[in-house]
Amino acid sequence: MAPVAYEFDRFLRHDEMSSWIESTVAANPGLASVEHYGTSHEGRPLLLVTLTDSSTGHHSTKPAMWVDANIHSVEVTGGVAALHLIHHLLTGFAAGDDKVTEALRTRTFYVAPRVNPDGVEAALADSPRHRRSSMRPWPWTDRHAWPGLVTHDVDGDGRILTMRIADPNGAWVEHPEDARLMIPVDHAAAPRGAARYRLLAEGTITDWDGFTVPTPRSPEGLDMNRNFPAGWDTSVAGSGDHPMSEPEIDALVRAVRARPNICGYNAYHTSGGFLLRPSSTKPDSKLPPEDVWTFKELGRVCTEATGYPVHSVYEDFTWDTSDTMSGAADDWAYEHLGVFSWTTEFWDAVAAATDHRSSTHIWYVGPTVEDELAVHKWADANAPGTVHPWRPFSHPQLGDIEIGGMDDFRLWTNAPPSRLRSEVAPHASFAVHQALMSPRLEILHTKADHLGDGTWRLEVGVANTGWLPAHVSSHARKHNLCLPGWVQVDGAETVGSAPRVTFGTLAGRLAFRLSGGMRSDGTPDRQLLTWVLRAAPGTVVNVTASHQRAGTVTAAVTLA
Repeated sequence: MAPVAYEFDRFLRHDEMSSWIESTVAANPGLASVEHYGTSHEGRPLLLVTLTDSSTGHHSTKPAMWVDANIHSVEVTGGVAALHLIHHLLTGFAAGDDKVTEALRTRTFYVAPRVNPDGVEAALADSPRHRRSSMRPWPWTDRHAWPGLVTHDVDGDGRILTMRIADPNGAWVEHPEDARLMIPVDHAAAPRGAARYRLLAEGTITDWDGFTVPTPRSPEGLDMNRNFPAGWDTSVAGSGDHPMSEPEIDALVRAVRARPNICGYNAYHTSGGFLLRPSSTKPDSKLPPEDVWTFKELGRVCTEATGYPVHSVYEDFTWDTSDTMSGAADDWAYEHLGVFSWTTEFWDAVAAATDHRSSTHIWYVGPTVEDELAVHKWADANAPGTVHPWRPFSHPQLGDIEIGGMDDFRLWTNAPPSRLRSEVAPHASFAVHQALMSPRLEILHTKADHLGDGTWRLEVGVANTGWLPAHVSSHARKHNLCLPGWVQVDGAETVGSAPRVTFGTLAGRLAFRLSGGMRSDGTPDRQLLTWVLRAAPGTVVNVTASHQRAGTVTAAVTLA
């Protein structure tokens, strides 16, 4: 099957995405495979692509990086980034890219490009519906429509824009430089005596009373990124019925837990143009200092490759630290698995249009008027058709109104097609970098000495030649989130000991960076294990060394 043509310059509906994945995997049988790890609420398969060089071992025997995307329905740039990562790995391997080749030879990548296919399909429909996440009715399972605004494409143009209603007490007026931009009446640029408007998201009003327009919670109010079992709390909006109550999250958690070789995790979202890290609920002072340092050191490479700054969710992004948001994927991966985890928020329209990045509190206070005006001007030159003039519309409840303004979905939430590929492409190299920083178990020493009377002393030296320690994080070590490694000998009788023995933690090269500047390293990354064996000369003894996260390796020793 020839790969389906795709240039990462548009968003794919579910069937086309599935066809692209299947054809891409079919064209790379030794490097990629695809499986269904679960089923969505509406019955769509949840796809997981596994990438590794199978000639150097099964995917489960190598340290792994997990990447998923599109847990939120409208954040479809993240899904493009996940598909581009697959493309980057396969084409890089074919082209002989040194880092990609080494990564696929010694590591594994698990990529789930669409965690929430139902929500994405609704967002990309000809008549779109924008929901935060799942399409399952919640908290009212009968989908009861409460009085108030229901957001949808009311005029049938395939977009959800803004409605403006003339109102002498409205809070908004036109910007004097760009009538498409509505600004607060008390802004310095607001013309005195200008016509005032009330603004509403495009949609219709259920049980309108002719005067008020409530904005009730959506009948589909779930946020699947608050449904993970990490500090799950009913006080968090959209958290669901219980941890992992949603089939998509239940399947994802089980898929990750079934792959204990995962050493790193990244969830692809939009927007803002930054890399977020745990914790969402604790200050850095409550995390192991070694882990905070490691987060920053890993994140520094992302900033160098992509320009995206790195932020702690709690330290830099939480508006009210007494009211934190828990239940997110990155917190779960760090707190429950002990791996370094991220949320990548793709695309910053402000950074594209100005010489500065969005505020870390933009999700709470929105952009400035000056930034919005700059984005309008940038969009006219680089993303035409994403900012619309106001046009009259006869609304079924409100009567004569106007619809127009910015297409948030195509300009603010997601990168426009002209910038889509260039926005996501650099992030593939960061995924490769983090994968190559994972621990890596190797057998570096074997020796068999004849003791006489058909007995032998066998030495096996194992080492972690990766950057991270075998347990990955200090949090994992402290909370026993990772089993110890083991070494087993087969093919000869052991005397006075079991064939399989465990070994303690193996430091990575990271330990030498945190040694206070000392240049006397020692060997915290190595351990020597010994057995006494009974066997005839010429016997071949097979040695297997394994660690959940650092991998599984073998060696053969001839007793001679």
